[in-house]
Amino acid sequence: MSSSSKPITAANSNLVGCTVCHQLAPINAAHCKRCGTALSSRIVNSVQITLSLLLTAVLLYIPANFYPIMSTNLLGERTDSTIIGGVILFLEQESYFIASVIFIASVIVPLAKMFALAWLCYSATRVEPIKKYELTRLYRVTEFIGKWSMIDVFVVAILVALIQFGEIMSIKVGFAAPAFAGVVIMTMIGAHKFDTRILWDKVDEE
Repeated sequence: MSSSSKPITAANSNLVGCTVCHQLAPINAAHCKRCGTALSSRIVNSVQITLSLLLTAVLLYIPANFYPIMSTNLLGERTDSTIIGGVILFLEQESYFIASVIFIASVIVPLAKMFALAWLCYSATRVEPIKKYELTRLYRVTEFIGKWSMIDVFVVAILVALIQFGEIMSIKVGFAAPAFAGVVIMTMIGAHKFDTRILWDKVDEE
């Protein structure tokens, strides 16, 4: 294949693929004949939608880290814990594994996912073509990060549900928890709204 040849895709073959069942249909078809899903060759304004959701996630990430994610009431004494404060507390107690899990799940993973979405949007809008190995790397990073998005929210939810001993000890959700959940939801929707097919349109065939 010459360097000027376009990659063989459904779009330049006058076909459109169903995003649900992956059935191919003529490009002018409105709905998938197999599952009835509305068909579209590309999601309109995919990058702009993803960027707006990403910006919302960034704004929510600020209160998620500065406000308490949970409040612990032990023998009438209330203690508010931020994400970083919880990491420092476990480090002081030499619980390095728990501190590492919280730090990775609550700080590294959200930042990495937001960076990955930003890089996807940049790659889709840049002038230079995308090489195949770059595209594969982008896919693998976003897929791996997505598996760990909700772990911190799950931990807080489990603690709130299990540790309720009346006046002796109880744990309540802080303001940072819904903000952090908002970060996760916005990045999940942003990743869903990003049309990866536009990346294949920019693949540099070797």
